[in-house]
Amino acid sequence: MKARSLPLLFLFALLCAQPARALERWLYCAQNLWVDKNIEALDTLLRRAAKAGYTHVLLTDSKFAKLDEMDARYFRNVERVKKLAAELKLEIVPAVFPVGYSNDILWHDPNLIEALPVRDALFVVKGGEARLVAEQGMLLKGGDFSDLKLWGWYDPTVVAQDGAVLIQNPNGQNARISQKLKLTPFRQYHVSVRVKTEEFRGTPEVKLLAGNRGLNFDSLRVKPTQDWTTHHVVFNSLSNTEAQIYFGCWGGRSGSLWFDDAKLEEVGLLNLVRRSGAPLVVRREEGEALSERKDFEPVIDPRMGVKPWKGSYDVYHEPAIIWTKLADGTRLRVSYYHGVTVNEDQAMICPSEPRTVELLHDQARRMHTAWGAKGYMMSHDEIRVLNWCDACQRRGLDAGALLADNARTCVKILREVNPGGRIYVWSDMFDPNHNAHKDYYLVRGDLAGSWEGLDKDVIILPWYFEKRAQSLKFFADRGHRQIIAGYYDAKPERVRDWLEAAKPFPGVAGVMYTTWEHKFADLERFAEVIGEVERAR
Repeated sequence: MKARSLPLLFLFALLCAQPARALERWLYCAQNLWVDKNIEALDTLLRRAAKAGYTHVLLTDSKFAKLDEMDARYFRNVERVKKLAAELKLEIVPAVFPVGYSNDILWHDPNLIEALPVRDALFVVKGGEARLVAEQGMLLKGGDFSDLKLWGWYDPTVVAQDGAVLIQNPNGQNARISQKLKLTPFRQYHVSVRVKTEEFRGTPEVKLLAGNRGLNFDSLRVKPTQDWTTHHVVFNSLSNTEAQIYFGCWGGRSGSLWFDDAKLEEVGLLNLVRRSGAPLVVRREEGEALSERKDFEPVIDPRMGVKPWKGSYDVYHEPAIIWTKLADGTRLRVSYYHGVTVNEDQAMICPSEPRTVELLHDQARRMHTAWGAKGYMMSHDEIRVLNWCDACQRRGLDAGALLADNARTCVKILREVNPGGRIYVWSDMFDPNHNAHKDYYLVRGDLAGSWEGLDKDVIILPWYFEKRAQSLKFFADRGHRQIIAGYYDAKPERVRDWLEAAKPFPGVAGVMYTTWEHKFADLERFAEVIGEVERAR
């Protein structure tokens, strides 16, 4: 019995003695392939990567979402990149499905943006126009900052100066002035404020908080040094009757920042979205529903989602108007949906509209025709507005189930277009240790369970450094292979911490040099550190 076991033991020992398979080395690269000189720059970069031992390139381009508009030059450049990659033995993994950062695909139809609801706002007819009439009195007290006693409180780092408030050299301390607001639920509000800076190092903000949840996340885009400039914030009160408004900064460092002439008003029909899943309802205050084209002219916001180009949304402009022949003084109640962006114009596409799925399928088909790649990257990432429009809400799904359904649909599309091909996806929206939880930005509901939309054959790119061990374990336990998305414009040596955390878990197949600042100076050193770790195993 023991003698017969020896060959098996020998085989087991031989397998254990085999060196671990080398990790794939990935490079993340965003590039506009329509510009010829960018291909030359990409040539130089990919030759450096190949020489340093890289094996894969995750390539993204905003034009990937609109290949139907690209000319012959663009596709010639695609062929140049494919030929170069083949020469260098680099596998190109193109990115598809911009779900989260959706501006590129929203170029096809800006009205597909995920939208927030306004319910029963009051409009009154005068001179053939129905315009919003605010039902509340003064919303913001002391907005001219001439009397700071009108505010609820302010940090010691905020002082009055010549009819404005000044924040100077906060040295890491919070510097805010705040008051409580009374709001009407599910209404659209506009804040304007003048801001001036001198060599200010920090992030000036206007922030609306309802309990622990933010109501606005768009950047003010204030420059470190600027003369008095009016900035705008637009938010939806959602279900809240109260909120706290803040003007100031958190953890600023040095320089001077002034605020003056803050105003808050209710607005209507700003960035109005028109699609079947975001209906406009106009009725008399007594209850009778009115008919578009019969009782009032078609309502559109011509500046919604087109400035400076389609799929780009400005925060504030003159709202749309309801044109009607109804008698002056007629009181209307208007319900509608409006688009909202996050940070620097980030817009999310509605996953529930059939047209969205059509666009995703069309992109996958065109991309595979152009690239013929072995695998594609699903760009689901930081989905910050979800599950508010009628198209989403009438499905009766929580946010996690809604996202899982979209992910499952996208996986199916790729398998139809590219049978047997590999599928990759960013980790964050499917990771309970990261963004897959409740109270995430302007997501309605709980994102838990989103990971159920990914079967074990989908390869995950985890990128949350602070909880790397928990994330790696979560996806390993679900049977996924993983490619670590490291670097993130930090010291290249930090990849050691990722690889140390990955030791207990099977299926970690590679590491990616992930730069969002187009910083490639550490490309070679990053690969060297990975090699040092592998040799020390």
